[in-house]
Amino acid sequence: MTTRRKFLTTGALAGAASLATPAVVRAQAPIKWRMQTYAGAALGEHVVKPAVDAFNAIANGQMEIELFFADQIVPTGELFQAMQSGTIDCVQSDDDSMASPTEVTVFGGYFPLGLRYSLDVPALFTKYGLKAIWEEEYAKVGVKHISAGSWDPCHFSTKDPINSLKDLEGKRIFTFPTAGRFLTQFGVVPVTLPWEDIEVAMQTGELDGIAWSGITEVYTVGWSNVTNYFLTNNISGAWIGHFFANMDRWNEVPPHLQKLLETCFEQSHYYRQHWYWAGEADLRINGGKLQLTTIPDAEWATVEAAAQTFWDEIAAESEVKAKVVEIIKKYNDVQVKAGRPYRYT
Repeated sequence: MTTRRKFLTTGALAGAASLATPAVVRAQAPIKWRMQTYAGAALGEHVVKPAVDAFNAIANGQMEIELFFADQIVPTGELFQAMQSGTIDCVQSDDDSMASPTEVTVFGGYFPLGLRYSLDVPALFTKYGLKAIWEEEYAKVGVKHISAGSWDPCHFSTKDPINSLKDLEGKRIFTFPTAGRFLTQFGVVPVTLPWEDIEVAMQTGELDGIAWSGITEVYTVGWSNVTNYFLTNNISGAWIGHFFANMDRWNEVPPHLQKLLETCFEQSHYYRQHWYWAGEADLRINGGKLQLTTIPDAEWATVEAAAQTFWDEIAAESEVKAKVVEIIKKYNDVQVKAGRPYRYT
């Protein structure tokens, strides 16, 4: 016969087992992702590590991202292929550097003279429709486009002073593929090297300069130790960078963790907005190592005019590229007509 004592004992054990079930779920192995960034370790401390650390902490053991810096798993130029195949789960890069096969690749990194300020990037993606275009193009190749954000402007940091366009002729410059393609008309010789080799290449004379960043990165990563001059003219006011993921791996992640990834990456974009903005001005004045040079506005107008021609050449390559160029033109037209502080004419 079932006694009251036996009933209570059996019920208590059953209750304890049912209460313990969530603990068993929490104890399951977390989702593991490997993520590689375009940035070396010194730069990665600012542009990506805080976001990864925040995500890992808030995910509370449900998911963990292991972060790798530039070229640690694969060379930067192979990042897309590695992500598409699943060798890497997540990537932080621009489209151009990782050799993306999409129609929008040419706009990644520094699209010549397309942007004036860092806020232009989120404005174009969220208000002018670029986000939808990027998502569609990457979905076609099995990659999730998570978000886009802005980095620093693109200036020249060189051994010798640049005071005119003529001074650029014959200079071997480490830069992005599309920027290099544009700059060849001014005599620049684009050079592609692993990110971690740039400082040594400057010391050995393999490079004459760098057109890969603003002054904040030049100081942060140590390039200010191997260059002497910083050109205040830039070929783009902001770098367009992104977070991507292998689509299958993304779809395996529960919705609440997908949202957490998006939120942490958006916070990363915000951090860079103020980190770069403050550094670009402060280090020009207080950096102490680099001497500033400037190409006069009247002469630099030649570069700006050449950029407009370059845009049209890109637009002629495909319907998607034409659509993006049209959006960039429309956006810049609005900014110019709005005047200060949006555009200084």
